[in-house]
Amino acid sequence: MTSRRKKAVSRYGMMNTVFFLLLLFCVLGCLCIGKYTISPGECLHILAGKLFHLQGDWQAMDEKLLMGVRFPRVMAAVLVGAALSLSGAVYQGIFKNPLVSPDFLGVSSGACIGAAMAILLSCSAGWIQLFAFAGGIGAVALTVLIPKAMRSDSNIMLVLSGIIVSGAMSSILGFIKYIADPQTQLAAITYWQLGSFAYVDAQALLGILPLSGIAAAVLLAMSWWINILSLGEQEARSLGANVGLLRGLCIVCATILTAGAVCISGTIGWIGLVIPHFGRMLIGSDNRGLLPTVCFIGGMFLLIVDTTTRIIGPAEMPISILTGIIGAPFYAWLLYRQRMNLR
Repeated sequence: MTSRRKKAVSRYGMMNTVFFLLLLFCVLGCLCIGKYTISPGECLHILAGKLFHLQGDWQAMDEKLLMGVRFPRVMAAVLVGAALSLSGAVYQGIFKNPLVSPDFLGVSSGACIGAAMAILLSCSAGWIQLFAFAGGIGAVALTVLIPKAMRSDSNIMLVLSGIIVSGAMSSILGFIKYIADPQTQLAAITYWQLGSFAYVDAQALLGILPLSGIAAAVLLAMSWWINILSLGEQEARSLGANVGLLRGLCIVCATILTAGAVCISGTIGWIGLVIPHFGRMLIGSDNRGLLPTVCFIGGMFLLIVDTTTRIIGPAEMPISILTGIIGAPFYAWLLYRQRMNLR
């Protein structure tokens, strides 16, 4: 390993350690903050007691609120933010397109179709998440099949297929909303589309954690190959990369992460588009350092946004409203900063 590479790896490790510590600080703060406040000391006392099976003198209400409501919700916000940010960074890298987001292959649209169908059938929350996950995976499978049917393996054809599938799914979703009961089902579908962690529980998290964890680990392990793919198809092939296999594996893993995130929280925009750009400003475009960084930053960002939606008013605000308010002007600022590189 050259001296230059050692310095880069050391820098990445130091910066990501700082981001990890900041994430832990945000987690503790958001566990304490809410309409009902818990002190940091009491919060740590309860968490340590549960972790090491110790008996404590804390109040039963504090324990129930912390472990039954806030802890699953905080963990869900961190995991969803990290998953969407990681997926966005991977998609932007392998397709060499800074405007790509995790839902551009139709994942979010397909997940919305699945969730809307489950709501129409009056299914439970667990079945809604399962239908959403299946819908997202099915939409991406359809997106991938269209270029194969046309005997084309170009990136442009895949992106255009994603646009076609997303448009078709949006029309189907519009029809489902048209026939839904306006008093109950329509409101539930609309609220789910805007994203929320209000109904997240530990069981839902444990259901997607194994598959999403494996997908994230594979992408992080492939960070060097994603660097190769980001050079372009011809350059990657000249370096000995199996472009079709590597790109397919990245798409599958990123799709699993996105579908898992959407089935937990509903559709949340801007995170997978903005956070990777912000990460590149801080740490550069080398995916070996970038991918862990965007996981930490995305987790922190969505955690802070979700906590804000809990305390900003008398009623909880859907998450996508606030991410859009923050994300749109921030992305415009990022584009302004990078305007010379985009010409």
